[in-house]
Amino acid sequence: MKKVVVLDYGSGNLRSAERALTRVGADVTVTADRQAALDADGLVVPGVGAFAHCMQELRAVDGPRTIGRRLAGGRPVLGICVGMQVLFERGVEHGHDAEGCGEWPGTVEQLKAAVLPHMGWNTVAAPQDTVLFDGLADERFYFVHSYGVRDFPLGQDGRPGPLAPPKVTWAEHGDRFVAGVENGALSATQFHPEKSGDAGAQLLTNWLGTL
Repeated sequence: MKKVVVLDYGSGNLRSAERALTRVGADVTVTADRQAALDADGLVVPGVGAFAHCMQELRAVDGPRTIGRRLAGGRPVLGICVGMQVLFERGVEHGHDAEGCGEWPGTVEQLKAAVLPHMGWNTVAAPQDTVLFDGLADERFYFVHSYGVRDFPLGQDGRPGPLAPPKVTWAEHGDRFVAGVENGALSATQFHPEKSGDAGAQLLTNWLGTL
């Protein structure tokens, strides 16, 4: 049984994530303890609310350094909703420009859509070689957000490199935005797998299989 820590930094659907991960067979602990987060087979970083506030709370528990340490050792991390957004360089909300964890280049900004928030079920377009979305073609996932990443420049310039470019999954609400990323040990979803029924459970099962 894989040991998973859901990082408790004061933001996120902690109990929903805990229940969903337990349902698919993980041994789950909800904690802010840094050593536990470093030692676990997998770390889940949830998040709801404003980007800047989540970053403030994440820094209070040394979250960015914990995430960085895990990734440096190839130890899996999964970000969910704002827990995905804070992995990018910056977030711009209500005119406030906040620094993120900087694991990926890109800016979290308001979606260009007639109706916000984007709330409810939506399909996604995953790459063919996806692991996270394996077996989930045409499935729908549950989103609740007004902000997202509308451009993902990493790996799009065609230059060869020692590492495979990230696998990016897209969705549309008004315009296109990043719905998921798989990048070595670091994975993330803009939607809530813990609220996405059987499809979300399968995605979490797929992630556990990478630990």
